[in-house]
Amino acid sequence: MRVLLTVAMLSGAISGSAALLPVVASDFLSLDGAEPIDPLDLVIEPTAPELQATLSSDEVKSVVAPPAAELPKPKLKVVPQVVKVITGEASWYGPGFYGNRTANGEVYKPGTMTAAHRTLPFGTKVRVTNLWNGRTAVIRINDRGPFVDHRVIDLGHGAASDLGLVASGIAQVKLEVLR
Repeated sequence: MRVLLTVAMLSGAISGSAALLPVVASDFLSLDGAEPIDPLDLVIEPTAPELQATLSSDEVKSVVAPPAAELPKPKLKVVPQVVKVITGEASWYGPGFYGNRTANGEVYKPGTMTAAHRTLPFGTKVRVTNLWNGRTAVIRINDRGPFVDHRVIDLGHGAASDLGLVASGIAQVKLEVLR
């Protein structure tokens, strides 16, 4: 009786563990001798003479091959054109003017990439290069000034910080008026 009970437990453990073994795709290849289906075997080329006689060669190609995917055109970055180049001295203005209105009516805020120029129209973009350290920034004109004769531009605090002229207060710059 003890032997029968031991054999029953072993057979249960063996059959239970077989149910836990993983099944892989190769296990199905041996069932009924079936082969896996190749998707390329499903493509049927029109070879019947009556079908080819009714379709043109372009239509036959479109039946056989799917249409080629059309890629979107790459987006090109438009490089702004330099209209005018001016060199001279730049200064900056900041904390004492925060909250005041600029000449075009905007409220002057800290960190803005804006500047004052005597004659350039409001909204004009200017690429300013600090000639002392090589830093460059694109700045929008929104105010009038500077009110010192030999200066060409008065930068807002954010622009002056980017160009590295806050500590010195002034710097030699090159302005490139962009279109």
